[in-house]
Parts: sequence; C-alpha cells; structure tokens
Amino acid sequence: MKPVSISVFAILLATTLAAQTPLTAIDWLGQPVPVPIAEPLAPQLNEPPVTNGVVIPQVDVLPLGAASPDAVGLLPTSTTGLPKDLWYPSRTDDLTRLLADHSNEPIPAVQALYYTLLMAEADAPSDAPADGKFLKVRTKILMDFGAVEPALALIERAGPSTEHLFDQWLDLALLNGSEDAPCQNLRADPSLSQSYAARIYCTARAGDWQTAALTYETAAALGALTPIEVTLLAQFLDPETISDTPATVPSPSLTPLLFRLFEAIGSPLPTRGLPRAYAIADLRKTTGWKSEIEAAERLTHTGALPATRLLGLYTERTPAASGGVWDRVASIQALDDALSESSGEAVSETLSDAFEAFRSQGLEVAFAQLFSQRLQDADLSTNAQHQLFEIALLSPDYEAAMTTLTAKTPRQKFLADIARGTPTADAAHSGLEQAIATAFSSTKASPKHQALLDQGKLGQAILAAANQLDRAGSSDTGAISGALATFRAVGLEDTARRAALQLLILKETR
Repeated sequence: MKPVSISVFAILLATTLAAQTPLTAIDWLGQPVPVPIAEPLAPQLNEPPVTNGVVIPQVDVLPLGAASPDAVGLLPTSTTGLPKDLWYPSRTDDLTRLLADHSNEPIPAVQALYYTLLMAEADAPSDAPADGKFLKVRTKILMDFGAVEPALALIERAGPSTEHLFDQWLDLALLNGSEDAPCQNLRADPSLSQSYAARIYCTARAGDWQTAALTYETAAALGALTPIEVTLLAQFLDPETISDTPATVPSPSLTPLLFRLFEAIGSPLPTRGLPRAYAIADLRKTTGWKSEIEAAERLTHTGALPATRLLGLYTERTPAASGGVWDRVASIQALDDALSESSGEAVSETLSDAFEAFRSQGLEVAFAQLFSQRLQDADLSTNAQHQLFEIALLSPDYEAAMTTLTAKTPRQKFLADIARGTPTADAAHSGLEQAIATAFSSTKASPKHQALLDQGKLGQAILAAANQLDRAGSSDTGAISGALATFRAVGLEDTARRAALQLLILKETR
C-alpha cells in the first residue's frame, strides 16, 4: 500500500476530535488517548425464545483465516477507544441506511465523529456478506465528503484486486492520479471489471494502443459502451478525431474515468460544480492558483484537507487581481503578516475581514484551528477581544482557553459553561440553550438510542445520534437535546461539547 499522504493525515487528525477525555488537539503522532465508551449490556441467559421455528439464513463463506473486508480500518481501537465489536451486533442493512442518511455538510463536531466511525478498525457486522458491502458504503460516504485518499487507503488495505472492490479502487485512484496500480492489475486480469471503457483506458495507458483500439471497436460494435464513452474514447485513442465542439458533459452520470478522459483530450472539466470528490483533482498542480484555492476551500470545509494546507495556498503568492477569492487571499495574508509582526494594532484591524473571509466559505472552525492561539497571544483591542472569545471556543483548545479569557456577557458565560461541561437551565436564554442545558444535566441516553445500546449496538446508536443531530434544525430542540445526551452517555463528552458550542456560535455567524 502506498504511504498515507497529507490529506489522509488531515482526516486522521480530524478524527481525534471525536476521541473523548475530553479531547484537546491530539497530535496523530503523539500518544493516543482511549475513549471511555459505555460497555454493551450482557445478554440475559434466561430470556424466553423469540420464535417457534428456525430460519436458516444464506451464509457467505470466507476462506479459513481470511478477514472480512468490512472489518478494515485506518484507526485502531487504541486510537479511537471504540470496541472491536462496534458494528458486530448490528445488521449491515441497518448500518448502511444510517450512513446513507448523513447530510453533506454536517457541523464540524459531527463531521469529525463520522470520520472516526468510517475509518475505525472493528469487526464486521455479524451478517456481513463477503463482497465488502459495508466497506464500500463507508468509502462512498468518505468520497461524498471529498476524503478520497482515506477512502483509497481503506480499499487498498482490504485487498482491492477482487471483482467486488476493483471498480471502486480504480475510481478512487483515477480521482487522485494514482491509477497505475489498478490499471496494471486490470491488464493482468481483465475479469476484475466489467467496464470495457476501463479496460480500453488502462490498455492504452500501458502503450498498447493497437489492442486498445481493437477492444474499442469490438465493444462499440457490441453496444458495450455508452454514447459518451464512445465519443471520448475515440478522441483519446485518436486525437485527430477531436472536434472544435466538445462532448456534452453527462452531469448525472459523470464517472472518474469520464472526468479523466475529458482531461486527457484537452478539455478538463471545472470541478466547482461537480461532487466534492472531484475537487482533489485541482490539487495536482494541473490547474491555476485560483482553482487550487477554491478546491482546497471545499475540501477544508468538510475536514478532508488540513487547514494548514489551505493557509499555505492562501499565502503562496501575492494576488494579482481583486474581488472574490482574491479579496479573501488579501485579507488572510494581511492578518497572517500582522500576527508575524506581533503588531496588536494591525491584528485588531485585520481580524474581522480575515474571519469574514473564512466564514463566507463555512470555515470558521478551520480559522480557529489556525489562528486562535496566535490571537490569544496578541495585544488586541476590545472589539477584537470580543470576537476572539468565540473564535477560541471553536478551537481544539476550547476548554483551556476559558482559563485565560474572561466571559463578560450572559451569552459568553453560557458558552464558557458549555466548554467546561456545566451549562445550566437557569443561565439559558433561548430554546436552543435550554435544550443544550437539558442534555448536559442528563446522564442517560435518549430512549430511542438506549434501546439500541441495550442490544449492544453501540456503533448503530452513535450513528443514529449523529444523524439526528446532523438533521435537526435549530428549532428541533428535542432532537438536539436527545442526541447530545446520547453522546455524553456513551462517553463522547468532547463531541457533545463541541457540537453544542458550534450549534450556538455557527448559527450566529452563518
């Protein structure tokens, strides 16, 4: 397997936000901290039978000693603190339904929790088929978030040279430009994929243009290629057939292979309007600086790219124009320069514009990760100090920040109490604040989630709570309170605190 790259490290770092004691900013290379998770209840030995008959299920058999691909993960239990049987008591279909119910833009605390669950090393569900269905769903969700490299690492760790996993392996590799290995495997064993387009593409990439052309003619004659594949492959195999009129982009049915074929014939597609997974293509230094920045913003928004990588792009060079992305670049560079010069006055003057630049892209938490500590060390004006208070609460060191920053308003005091895990109903001034206080006064999970915990279905209960919070509107206080209470009941205290802070702060800033 190839070394895990910086984008994978971004996800691994993000997942530590879900390891709870409560968490500070845990360095992936540092000492992992286990998560205190509630133990599943032991089964009752004297339970009455639940059926009068016996149903014999269809069983998928793995070779003796073979591990299920659904058990593959990038984060060991020593890092996540989650038990090995996280998924085992649950049915695969129940888990896949919950995973499919995620929103594409959860709040960052829930996003980090999703990453932990998606990449956790744990036993496969008890009814998992041998085709890696649960693994494929997990990698599909990672792709939805734009986390292509962790998804690719999961597939590669599972052993992707099988007919069940190969197509997803090739898709992921095409997105990040590492298709050599899957193409070599496909050439050696064409039965790995039923896609004639993939076979033709990989054969041509290996330099065997004659075989690729012959396969193309046969597949086209048999109707084994879609119309867009016929057009793009013809132009790929024979550039002289490229016309001035580009092929129509099949938005609903765009695949990574079609995306790369457009690129290969000299008509690369802009990724801005495409699913987030395609944004990684703009980070391969094949596009301009503006496209790189916009792609990095999209990926940082979902935690698929480290905030430091985005800052590196923002400060890479001097913007040559103004408006849009260039105004964001200029404001961020101004704040970064002021902080580097230790000019409290300049920092105070540039903070608001720089924060607004990040906020406009939904990157408030990334801003806090990058600048919170540096801002706390600066000599700020009164207005800048007021803004810093909430920025610090969005940072990894939110609890520690409350030992040095002073809460001066009722809102700030309530937020500081959340950071310490002690918000009270008496201090709540809105329905949302009341719901948060109720959750933190409870020691029990939501009844709906407790029913799953009583069956030992810890992973399913956490997923259900995450989805519930993910989908809840700010006025759905019952759902918010129940989800936060469940997080706390199973030991995800840090997730509960971060989520509560983000619900209040991001609701106000967006």
